[in-house]
Parts: sequence; structure tokens; C-alpha cells
Amino acid sequence: MSDNMWGYQPTAGHTAGNTLTGYKVEASDGSIGKVDKHSDEVGSSYLVVDTGVWIFGKHVLLPASTVTRVDTAEETIYVDRTKAEIKDAPEFDKDKHLGDSDYHEQVGGHYGKHRRI
Repeated sequence: MSDNMWGYQPTAGHTAGNTLTGYKVEASDGSIGKVDKHSDEVGSSYLVVDTGVWIFGKHVLLPASTVTRVDTAEETIYVDRTKAEIKDAPEFDKDKHLGDSDYHEQVGGHYGKHRRI
């Protein structure tokens, strides 16, 4: 897993401290839901996305490095993963996994193998 898996890309356009809650999230091949929670914590930045009906109301955790662009005018976040890659990520339980370093390592490994360079 890359050391910067849990950090925003410098070109993404996200400024720490700006709320992303409620922003729409677009995978490389379509919409996946809205941001339910996010973290700007150094070395542990992420988005929790409520997928609504797309994956039957489940939530997914996306490492901040998957974010390619934050459009504040449109309140939309673009990520460089496909819907299938996101759907196939390890199961997420927001009450159980947010502070779980083993789970973060598992998720980082999943998204790391699909890393875009």
C-alpha cells in the first residue's frame, strides 16, 4: 500500500477544512452516491459514501487518494475507480470500521491494486 493512499492528491482541488458532506460522488463510469462523512486527518483522509439504491443502501469507504477532482461549484467529487471496483471493495460498516487500522489496510490494499498512475 502506498504511503499516500490516505491523502488527497495535490491536484484534486480539496482544501482541508472544507466540508464535503452531501457532495455527489462520480466514479469513472457513473454516479455512486453522496458523501455521508469525510476526514481530512493527515495520513488517514477518506470519504464515506452512502450509495443509496445503487448497492442497496450500503456505505463504502474511499481513500482520499482515489479523489481526482473536487468541483465545489457543482458539489461533486470525481474518483478514479470504476463502479465495479468500488462495489467489490471490502464490506464497510460505518459504526465498526472508521477507527479500525486493519480494515483501513485491507481497503488500501484493494484500491492500491487498482491504482491509476
